[in-house]
Amino acid sequence: MDLVPALEEPLKKVLGPATAKVMAEHLGLHSVGDLLHHYPRRYEERGQLTHLADLPLDEHVTVVAQVADARLHSFASAKAPRGKGQRLEVTITDGSGRLQLVFFGSGVHKPHKELLPGTRAMFAGKVSLFNRRLQLAHPAYELLRGDAEESVETWAGALIPIYPATAKLESWKIGKAIQTVLPSAQEALDPLPESLREGRGLVTLPEALLKIHRPHTKADIADAHARLKWDEAFVLQVALARRRHADAQLPAVPRKPAPDGLLAAFDDRLPFTLTDGQQKVSKEIFDDLATDHPMHRLLQGEVGSGKTMVALRAMLAVVDAGGQAAMLAPTEVLAQQHHRSVVEMMGELAEGGMLGGAEHATKVVLLTGSMGTAARRQAMLDLVTGEAGIVIGTHALIEDKVQFHDLGLVVVDEQHRFGVEQRDALRGKGKQPPHLLVMTATPIPRTVAMTVFGDLETSVLDQLPAGRSPIASHVVPAADKPHFLSRAWERVREEVENGHQAYVVCPRIGDEEDDPKKARKSAEDEAEKRPPLAVLEIADQLSKGPLRGLAVEVLHGRMHPDDKDAVMRRFAAGETHVLVATTVIEVGVNVPNATAMVIMDADRFGVSQLHQLRGRVGRGSAAGLCLLVTEMPEASPARQRLNAVASTLDGFELSRIDLEQRREGDVLGQAQSGARTSLRVLAVIEDEEIIAEAREEATAVVEADPELTALPGLRTALDALLDEEREQYLEKG
Repeated sequence: MDLVPALEEPLKKVLGPATAKVMAEHLGLHSVGDLLHHYPRRYEERGQLTHLADLPLDEHVTVVAQVADARLHSFASAKAPRGKGQRLEVTITDGSGRLQLVFFGSGVHKPHKELLPGTRAMFAGKVSLFNRRLQLAHPAYELLRGDAEESVETWAGALIPIYPATAKLESWKIGKAIQTVLPSAQEALDPLPESLREGRGLVTLPEALLKIHRPHTKADIADAHARLKWDEAFVLQVALARRRHADAQLPAVPRKPAPDGLLAAFDDRLPFTLTDGQQKVSKEIFDDLATDHPMHRLLQGEVGSGKTMVALRAMLAVVDAGGQAAMLAPTEVLAQQHHRSVVEMMGELAEGGMLGGAEHATKVVLLTGSMGTAARRQAMLDLVTGEAGIVIGTHALIEDKVQFHDLGLVVVDEQHRFGVEQRDALRGKGKQPPHLLVMTATPIPRTVAMTVFGDLETSVLDQLPAGRSPIASHVVPAADKPHFLSRAWERVREEVENGHQAYVVCPRIGDEEDDPKKARKSAEDEAEKRPPLAVLEIADQLSKGPLRGLAVEVLHGRMHPDDKDAVMRRFAAGETHVLVATTVIEVGVNVPNATAMVIMDADRFGVSQLHQLRGRVGRGSAAGLCLLVTEMPEASPARQRLNAVASTLDGFELSRIDLEQRREGDVLGQAQSGARTSLRVLAVIEDEEIIAEAREEATAVVEADPELTALPGLRTALDALLDEEREQYLEKG
């Protein structure tokens, strides 16, 4: 493939080694092309100033403002005992608010001469708090004079671009570097097919790059954004479409259930009928399993919508067809829980090879890292001989030593907790690629599913099975109204007196060794005036205080697996009244008699995580109660987030709120691939239409020309946008 010489040019050749080094280290920019795709975060207008009133604490900001007043103070200090120490205090204003700048020592001379009242400039620095007022200490600044050759306004036109910057590299320095390389934009190869671009009235790529970095009007910015969003959506969807196309070429063994086999026997045993949603999704899965290329399906369902039942029926269908099925769970607690519930649901059908086993029975084995040698060896033997039709385990399933007789289906529970490599390693254990079913109880907005899981077909379970009860959720403001917390513990006692059980969830275990780094970080972080509440401390306080006399136990990730299992068994059997736990209970734990949950320091959990945790109650016929305890003030974003969780049980609605509150990069980046996200201007929630259209266009382009031979610009963009790690992620997805 021909590289575009101008855009591949290393920055050190163009900008010099010193600037290039800072750009590489702090912004991850290495080539001219990288720099051209480092877009402004926002724009300042010459006649209009930013809102100083809205500055975020502890963040690096760039503001354009006018000096209102400047005062030089002398003071005595250890270095200058005779009052020779100097401090320059400059107040800047933008009409919405005022901000203080402070310069010390030898750093006062230049600003003292330049920052005179009435002067306008760009200022960059980290916002800190001093005497309850926001300030910038020793900010970098660039004067805005219309006449000087070097001034910002001469190269920025009427709109001043403000770039994502760092303490080492101010926005205007990035801007000047971009002006140096901007002529190279003319050589950018256009990734969009011409018919697509013209059909949608989009500007060319060189024109878009020019307009985003040097706009003359707001319409220029809108044109550039419209075009660049399409690039990002389309290139990513092409990568995913190529993956789907390649998967469709792979061979797989069709797995059709026997008409009167294990699945039929299991369905006959069920004491309830499946919901319409479960039947519809099961049909989609069975249709996929019957084809001769591997199923790649994402099953997303609300907490408690019966995903495990759907997955189990798929596994039984594969066993019926002579294959084996493996279910991969993220934690030992969850693997044990799944194993227990599958064996319970199957009854004698899970007793293959045993006395009393039913005619069509198979063996269901558990495989985790902490099992004893003998049990582990037996489980592995059952797998390699084909004696066990179903295996449920943790990442221990992925080890090289584990061999299958004929692996036909892999079910991955809570996909977001697994690296793609792990998912791939298990798929590599089949004689031919096994079918893949990925399950998640974290509802994913449609566009994110199309983007993050774009190589998977999606099925959604949005109906709750009969018999599930509503959950009432309330925020408990412990700081404003301490009596609310006392009432919360009374409610827990009432639930227990009525024969039910409760969970108390804490963010931390409490046996961590004192980590000075953590302590220092907490001290610096305004929001964390104290460390998060801990399981061991809270359990102790409750046992001696408000829940005295009740059976209280703890559960956390650092306990020995046998101890964890014993605690869960006692809780499931109703011997324990209150379980104080970390998020180890977040997914899959199913105790219908548990009706109440108190989440301590709820503001320290994400929206989706709170929704997951809440889903552990209300699983039986009695109504559920979830209390979100927080010390955050009423007006804080954290409280608003908790109010949102308390106001709706709709996981899809909450996932939208969650997404809107996080940066786009978190959606596609680290969570899935460990790689830097390729999204810069595309907003996954707002740009739903573009993503859906781009997916259609991409599918058509790839079907017509899988190797993209007629579209060299698109091939180049694929290589540039999807860095190596991300390519691997898509390869393995």
